[in-house]
Amino acid sequence: MTRFPALALLSAASRRRLAGCVLMLLPAFAGVHAQTAHPEQSPGSSSPATAPGAAATPVTVVEVSPVPAPTIAARAWISVDVNSGQVLAASNPDMRIEPASLTKIMTAYVAFNALKEKRITLEQQVSVSEAAWRTGGSRMFIEPRKPVTVDQLLQGVIVQSGNDASVAIAEAVAGSEATFATLMNQEAERLGMKNSHFVNATGLPDPQHTTTVRDLATLATRLVQDHPDYYHYYKQREFTYNNITQANRNRLLWADPSVDGMKTGHTEAAGYCLVATALRGDRRVLTVLVGADSEATRAEESLKLLNWSFQNFDTVRLFGSDQPAVQARVWEGKTEVAKLGPAQAVWITVPRGRANDVQPVAQRTDPLVAPLKQGQQVGTVAFSLEGKPLRVEKLVVLEDVERAGFFGRIADTVRRWLQ
Repeated sequence: MTRFPALALLSAASRRRLAGCVLMLLPAFAGVHAQTAHPEQSPGSSSPATAPGAAATPVTVVEVSPVPAPTIAARAWISVDVNSGQVLAASNPDMRIEPASLTKIMTAYVAFNALKEKRITLEQQVSVSEAAWRTGGSRMFIEPRKPVTVDQLLQGVIVQSGNDASVAIAEAVAGSEATFATLMNQEAERLGMKNSHFVNATGLPDPQHTTTVRDLATLATRLVQDHPDYYHYYKQREFTYNNITQANRNRLLWADPSVDGMKTGHTEAAGYCLVATALRGDRRVLTVLVGADSEATRAEESLKLLNWSFQNFDTVRLFGSDQPAVQARVWEGKTEVAKLGPAQAVWITVPRGRANDVQPVAQRTDPLVAPLKQGQQVGTVAFSLEGKPLRVEKLVVLEDVERAGFFGRIADTVRRWLQ
């Protein structure tokens, strides 16, 4: 009653008649407004920066940077800031390519999943099959009837790039390489690798065995994030097995102390390939480069891309997981304002010195009607620079909003009607 004093002047019978009329009209009002997208900025902003409609598609960060992307001598490449997940720049990111031994990143990822789920252990001894022993290409030199552990096989896969080790670990996890390839494809689908298909654990050439540098960046980023306990293998410079010492083919492990991974690859069709990642301070950048003309070129061009990515961009935390990006009018609630924000802390990569220029712009359905539950998604929020979205996050309710009493709801219904 206090929220709508005019109701107090009516008789009880009149109030009941008014309530009945309004409640009959309420579905019609809700049907009209529920289809309307409502863009809004953070408190204090002047005007919306995006038009109503579907959530915006993020641009690469170089598109709002005064510094152009470097010229890279490779068929396709991409640079990603791992902290924010944003693509800094790319060339032919969705072109289908042969992954060669970069395949072994997925081989290791699936094996790490099995370790995490305790389906295998690092100390477990693996029986080496004839198929694994006879696998051609780069080798760890495992032998049938000679003991080898999962830990040794992982070093053979990651450090030595052994095809024989890859088949052996696939058989240890899934029983056969074909079944293991099915697991690889299941993981690819789960991770959102939309343009990848695996038929083996090694990367040996097959016309159906393809991926893209964007998908490889997604996979490598998730490996870093999902399996930190096993990531140390990627910065290991050499490994000895069967009295044979082999060095890691990633030259950047010696060239730059900040580089701690990740994987090389080479076939005649794929050219020289490298997924490289470096940690400088608390910021990690990952690059994928395929189709270089030599080992030296892939290392030099990857380091050039890493340096450009670190030198010209900042990655900053904009919002915590409980910090509102916008406040919105809520109807029929015990409070008139709902706090809305991203579901998790937001890190964003921007051209150097431009962090304060980023604008959060919410896109939500109007009206918001109580009750609202914490964590309930009500739209999206785009973080934009110069009118271009750099990243888009879910917009969720940060605090519960309880439903108001009967007359509070009636008052809000009338207000919405009068609007």
